[in-house]
Amino acid sequence: MRSNSAVLSSSQPVDSPDDGLAAERRLREAEDRLREAIEELQRRQHREQGVHPPCDHADESCVANAIGNLCQSFLLSYGVRVGIGILLRAFKLARGKSYSSLLDLKQLVSEKDLIVREEACRIGLLFGGFTGSYHALRCVLRKIRKKETPLNAIFAGSVAGLSILALDDSSRRRTLALYLLARVAQCAYNSAKSKNKFHLWGSHWSHGDSLLFSLACAQVMYAFIMHPESLPKSYQDFIQKTGPVAAPVYKAVKDCCRGSPVDVGALSAYLSQRRVSTTVKLEEFPSIIPCSLIHAGTNSCLAHNANATAATFRKTFPLYFSLTFVPFVVLHLQKFMAAPVRTCWFALTGAVRSTTFLSAFVGLFQAVICLHRKVATRDHKLVYWVAGAASGLSVLLEKKARRSELALYVLPRAGESLWYILVNRHLIPDFKNAEVALFCACMGGIMYYLEHEPDTMAPFLRGLIRRFLASKISSSATSLTNRNASYTYLQALDVVMKKPPPNQKNQDPKTSPREKYNLESIQGL
Repeated sequence: MRSNSAVLSSSQPVDSPDDGLAAERRLREAEDRLREAIEELQRRQHREQGVHPPCDHADESCVANAIGNLCQSFLLSYGVRVGIGILLRAFKLARGKSYSSLLDLKQLVSEKDLIVREEACRIGLLFGGFTGSYHALRCVLRKIRKKETPLNAIFAGSVAGLSILALDDSSRRRTLALYLLARVAQCAYNSAKSKNKFHLWGSHWSHGDSLLFSLACAQVMYAFIMHPESLPKSYQDFIQKTGPVAAPVYKAVKDCCRGSPVDVGALSAYLSQRRVSTTVKLEEFPSIIPCSLIHAGTNSCLAHNANATAATFRKTFPLYFSLTFVPFVVLHLQKFMAAPVRTCWFALTGAVRSTTFLSAFVGLFQAVICLHRKVATRDHKLVYWVAGAASGLSVLLEKKARRSELALYVLPRAGESLWYILVNRHLIPDFKNAEVALFCACMGGIMYYLEHEPDTMAPFLRGLIRRFLASKISSSATSLTNRNASYTYLQALDVVMKKPPPNQKNQDPKTSPREKYNLESIQGL
């Protein structure tokens, strides 16, 4: 009996993973053809009736839909920015051991100490203005053109992108424009790769995102040392406060690498302020700035790097916890109310991991600089490019899904600094308000990929845009994803065919389904 059962079990066919993948691919192809057929049926019906395609907000008017989206996005973005500011203010009070003041609203949310109202309003106008104008333009284009094409999404997204003017800082506008440019390039590349039209060498590497992050960090850290004016002031301050080296020392390093005279007076004042006595002779044209000046007061490079790593963790943990906790609570309030302990634990673990990554970044950067001074007697500006690339490897401490997001976040900073350097060297022209035009063009591309090729977008960006910028799209998309795709297409087909044109209302009700649907006339089915 045992041998017979063994024979029977061995003779049964076993589905291989390749067969499952092939079947899934064929199912997706069939669903794509069915979706295209339904869209073609809808277009034919609209042409026969001479009406524009129906809007997605059947229960309310176009004006009410646009205003509702504007207000919702404004309140969400405003709430996120204010919530982050309040939580950071609470951490600051707790760090000063003023625990009783956490219950005092005057100290916690007063305009004197919490200056976020104007910035929060500008961010709210950016997100809300884009959302409201985008939905309004989509409705107008449907009624004017009497058809729904990708051009509608591109044009509406581009015009609505003028909401970037709500930000009065051109540097911030340029940063956002370059960030979206990187995202559009990512979507275009994923689209071409999925259609087997184009792919980069090495795109299958498992750590390609880490390599991109390292290269972007190399440019950013090089710019921070050698061309600090090429970075936004807020970004300079963040790097300066996060790192352990004082600003006069960084300036001395820059002057030393460029062959310019070092400000000996500023260095002497810095050492006097720190009450540090050093035996190093301060020279106006040194060959290299020694470690005794870079980490004055600590003789050991190893101890200095360890202290810098720990200090970075203490300084940046409140920021990362706020950035993790507040957006999740505001954007997913129902999930937070259902499981508050789980949400807090998720925010805590995510903040610890991200803070560890940033602390390791600072420690590695300082370690490379100290190591160079142990083996070389002359400084060179490329050392800081290499140090930035090496410290970028700390991104391996982050989750795999977060690495590409971090790379695409730092990449615009690197591109912005490179743009500034090339403009100042007169290698490229400087166009006024070029960042506004770039932002508008990128938003047109982003909205096209969101509505017509959403799989090419990163899940994080797709979910963020649907939640913030296109709340009505997110609600419809959520309901679609909760059902089987084929079932959804068949339901849509049934809805289309239940509403025949007016000239067909008096036809024989006993028409066969084959004549009613007439799918053979559609190419691909």
